[in-house]
Amino acid sequence: MNPPANKSRRNFLARTLAIGGASLLFDDWRLVWAGDPKNPPATLADMAVARLAQSTAASESTAAHLTESVITSLGGMTRFVKRGDVVWIKPNIGWNRRPEQAANTNPDVVSTLARLCFDAGAKKVKVGDYPCNDPRESYENSGIGPAARRVGADPVYLEKSRFRKMKIAGNRLNEHPVYPEIVECDLVINVPVAKHHSATTVTLCMKNYMGVVENRRAFHQDLPTTIADITRFMKPRLCVLDATRILTAHGPTGGDIKDVKNLNIVAAGIDIVALDAFGSELLGHKPETIGTIKMGEQYGLGKIDYRKLNLKEETLS
Repeated sequence: MNPPANKSRRNFLARTLAIGGASLLFDDWRLVWAGDPKNPPATLADMAVARLAQSTAASESTAAHLTESVITSLGGMTRFVKRGDVVWIKPNIGWNRRPEQAANTNPDVVSTLARLCFDAGAKKVKVGDYPCNDPRESYENSGIGPAARRVGADPVYLEKSRFRKMKIAGNRLNEHPVYPEIVECDLVINVPVAKHHSATTVTLCMKNYMGVVENRRAFHQDLPTTIADITRFMKPRLCVLDATRILTAHGPTGGDIKDVKNLNIVAAGIDIVALDAFGSELLGHKPETIGTIKMGEQYGLGKIDYRKLNLKEETLS
């Protein structure tokens, strides 16, 4: 079932939940095109990768340039955002760490996406995660809170009391507490940092959705399956993978600069499995060996072989 052209994401989501979570086709252009449904776009890229020619320390202008490049390659933010939309940007802000420690998403990637959403006509852009460390310290020391405010976005602290049990209808998660303000937005942009994780080997786009739920301990009964469950529930439309600097060891918290590698790469796309496959390669792993990625493909959430997609790559000087 596809959303009617005159319905917002939040109305459609409510209707979907009411009928038990109808399955959606992730490769349907109507789920990723915010323009006139009677005039679908020409063939658009499924995935875009932008990299800097040299691996220097990530700067604000570098991160912005790379982020702008991948969104442009996908057809621009108006492919995803309609005038008047409310957008939630979901970075990784899990840890009270400085940007150069690569435990959280690069704040300049986040602020650039927020700016592009406003340029596309968004009414409001909210930025938020459910950190493991103190939320206010994590938002400030990660640089994400200040970066969001500089461009007019609203950092939102996820209050435990506001999570609401929702029908996930997954293979492991039937019902689970989810933050309603996130799923009620017209668009959720998933923006993780690429890094090592002690439990899942890597943490990328799919695992980043654990930041929209409460009671994350329940996920550890079967991480690949529960992560695929919440990913399918969230119905990904746009994911942006921050690999400007990656954490190669001692994740997810990091802390030691020697574990950080400057890659100056940003990737984005509509296929969450493909992006996770690409990210796992950047971290030195074969994607077909990563449980979450294999499960994502089994769930029909995307393709591991991202090279078979309509892929656009650009090297910036």
